[in-house]
Amino acid sequence: MVIEFLLLIILAWDGYFFLKYLLSLTKAPKTSALRPKVSLLMPAHNEEKTIGEAIRAALNLDYPDFEIIVIDDGSSDKTYDVALTFKDPRLKVVRIPHSGKARALNEGLKLSSGEIIATTDADGVLEGKALKGLVERFYADDVVAVGGQVRVQPRSFLEVVQDIEHLRIAMFRRAHELENLSVAPGPIAAFRRKALEAIGGFVNDPVEDYATTVALKGFGKVVYSPKAKCWVRMPTTLANLWRQRKRWFLGDLPKLGGGPLKEKVFLGISDIVAFFDVLFPVLAIFAGKFELLAVFLLFEVLTMATVVAVEGGYLVEVLAFPFVLWFLALFYLTLHVYGYLHLLFRKKQ
Repeated sequence: MVIEFLLLIILAWDGYFFLKYLLSLTKAPKTSALRPKVSLLMPAHNEEKTIGEAIRAALNLDYPDFEIIVIDDGSSDKTYDVALTFKDPRLKVVRIPHSGKARALNEGLKLSSGEIIATTDADGVLEGKALKGLVERFYADDVVAVGGQVRVQPRSFLEVVQDIEHLRIAMFRRAHELENLSVAPGPIAAFRRKALEAIGGFVNDPVEDYATTVALKGFGKVVYSPKAKCWVRMPTTLANLWRQRKRWFLGDLPKLGGGPLKEKVFLGISDIVAFFDVLFPVLAIFAGKFELLAVFLLFEVLTMATVVAVEGGYLVEVLAFPFVLWFLALFYLTLHVYGYLHLLFRKKQ
C-alpha cells in the first residue's frame, strides 16, 4: 500500500499543475498594444566568448524603439573590446570598476532613457520577439514587472537536463504564476522605470533578480510572459551546478522565510513530493511493481511531450524526462536539506 500511496500523491500533485497548465492554454494572457521605448541593460563580467552573440541577438530584436546599454563590470578579459566592435546608434558600451551585477545594472539604469527597463545577460541569446513579449504584458498600470521564459542552450548532457528543468518551470509558471510571478529572472525581464526608481533601483543582493522582484511587489504585480524567451548557458559540470544552485537557494531562503505563509507551505510540500519522487521508483523496482512504474513513466512522458510541443523542445527531452525528474528531485532535495541546516546553524551562532 505504501508504493501505491506514493504514486497517488505524485500523480495528484503533478496532475494538478498539468491540468492547470492545459487550462491556461485555452485563454490568452492579457496584453497591451502600447510600445514605449525600452532600455535593455546587459551587465557583463569576463564574457568575451559570449557577449558578441548576445549583442548580435539584441540588435536583431523585433521592436520599434529600444536602446542597448552594455555595462562592462571591470572585466579582466576582452569583453569591453568585443562589445566596442559593434557599431550601432542604439548601442552604448560603458566600463566601470568591478562592483557586482546589481551595481552594474544600476549604472546602466542611470544612463538609460526608456520608460521600460529590460535586462538580459551577456551569455544569453534573446529570441527576436522577446521584447514585444515582455512589453505587451504591461497591460495595466499596476503591472510593475514582467518576467520571460529562460531556456538552456543544450550543448552538453547536463545542459539538456537543465533545459528539461526550465521546461518544467515554464509549465509551472503558466499554470500557477501567470499573474503572480515569483521572480522576474535576470536573463529576461522588464520593469517600469518609475517602479524601479521607487525602490532605489536594482537591489544589491547575491540573487538580485529575486530580491528586486520581492521589493517591487510592494508597488504592484509581477507577471509572466510565455512568449518572451532567452537562451542561456548553464554549468556543464555537477560541481559547478551545485555551486550555482547553492548560491541561489541560500540567497532566496532568508527572503522566503519572511514571505507569505503559503510560499513556505508550498516549498515544504514540494520537498515532500520530491522525496516521494526519489523513493517511489526505487521501491517499485525492488517490490516488482513494474505495472505501477509503467503508469508513472507513461504519465510523466505524456505530460512532458505536451510541454515540449507547446513551449518548444526536443524528443530526447521527452524520453529522458522520467529519469531526469528522479535526478532533479534527488539533487534539489539534497540542496534544500543543506540549505535548511545552513540557515538553522547560522541562526544559532
